[in-house]
Amino acid sequence: MGGPGPGYVQPRRRCGRCGRVNEIARRAEGDRPDICVNCYRAPTATCGACGRERPCYYIGEGRPTCMACIPRPNAVCAQCGEQRPPTAHWPEGPVCGRCYDAALRRRGRCASCGDIRRLVAPPGPGAIQCCDCAGVPPLARCSECGLEDKLFERGRCDRCALVRRASALMAGPDGTVPPALADVHAAVVASAVPRKALNWLRSGAGAPILSAIAAGTMPLTHAALDGHPRSRAADHVRQMLVAHGALPERNEELARLERWIDDAVAKMDRAEHAGLVRRFATWHVLRSLRRRFEHRHPNQRIATRYARNQVRTAIGFLDWLHERGIALGDCTQHDVDRWLAGPPWRRDARYFLTWAARRDLVTKLTIRVLPEHSGEALDAEDRWLIARRLLHDDELALVDRVAGSFVLLYAQPLSRIAVMTQDQVGVHDDGLVSVRFATHDLEVPEPLAGLVAAHASGVRRGHIGIGAPAATPW
Repeated sequence: MGGPGPGYVQPRRRCGRCGRVNEIARRAEGDRPDICVNCYRAPTATCGACGRERPCYYIGEGRPTCMACIPRPNAVCAQCGEQRPPTAHWPEGPVCGRCYDAALRRRGRCASCGDIRRLVAPPGPGAIQCCDCAGVPPLARCSECGLEDKLFERGRCDRCALVRRASALMAGPDGTVPPALADVHAAVVASAVPRKALNWLRSGAGAPILSAIAAGTMPLTHAALDGHPRSRAADHVRQMLVAHGALPERNEELARLERWIDDAVAKMDRAEHAGLVRRFATWHVLRSLRRRFEHRHPNQRIATRYARNQVRTAIGFLDWLHERGIALGDCTQHDVDRWLAGPPWRRDARYFLTWAARRDLVTKLTIRVLPEHSGEALDAEDRWLIARRLLHDDELALVDRVAGSFVLLYAQPLSRIAVMTQDQVGVHDDGLVSVRFATHDLEVPEPLAGLVAAHASGVRRGHIGIGAPAATPW
């Protein structure tokens, strides 16, 4: 088949595939019916202009050209009057792409029937009538739900196209979505921006992982996701699966640290040193972290980063001893002082040396802890001045007023405030408001109580990202 020449307008007839009246892309010939522009799919070939393998026109003429490379002449848009390539030719004349999209999404209350419909007459931004009242053929109506909107694929609106594509991607061997992924499927379909979700299903790195899990070619386990080469995409899919109960929740910071320790130990040259670091990491670093996480310590990321520094410093110290031909058991205070003459991070070796001394692997050695500089503190007058503004200045954002008050009045670090959940705030029937910091519920007085209650009642965000749950505890 050839292709549309410049200025060519396709005739409008009933499509032999979808049955709707639309512009005809391929005319009937023999037993083949008319095919409209929505149903027609151009054959694939190598475009002579861009060199890409894409659906092309003019193949029969020996010059295959994809739609993106076909020259589009400018015309005066019948709605805005600008010289632009026409996207469609309507009864009022050629319509540019910007006006075309605006017209397809122009919805409001029809002045004649009073229904909320797409407004088409008179043409342009001043339209006040729907297509039925104006007596014009309906334009771009979803073939499945009937919604008047810009169509995305094969006569479907973006929402119906998302349902079809998500169902096809997450279909199991029997053609249906597995029960374990039903909630994930529902969350993807309910995405606030369907076109964003459609793009993720088409080109996102996490979509093939969901498809493999649904098809049964990849186990639905944390271990399988840990071993996936696209780690960031696997982590995103893991969060979706955990949020909807398809996978059990686990401490991801601790899991990442364990994998990092395995990799770091595997790269060590000396087996005896690798064994020492493995024992130190298992029985001191990881054991201490697990105890902290059992008590729901909020600052998990900082804790794991500090633990990683301890293991990294232990590896560096053992390598430093090996380069100088010193065995760990022969290490003296003089050797430690030479080690400490280097960068400040070397002082973290005290954790490894303390652990080794308790196991009689080395004599007791000393690494002096330098005092930490905490910075200048606000004086009482400045602190109360800021607190009064947080409590009474309505021009400040509500979340900033609440968080700042927790810092100034309750001495809570931002790392703890950032991970607070809604169940830590209690609004009681008698009007009292309480907030739980750590394990204690504290009654909050006015006016902060009103701010906390207002903020807690307004935090009901859900479906922020693709596959996110409908409600959030944060």
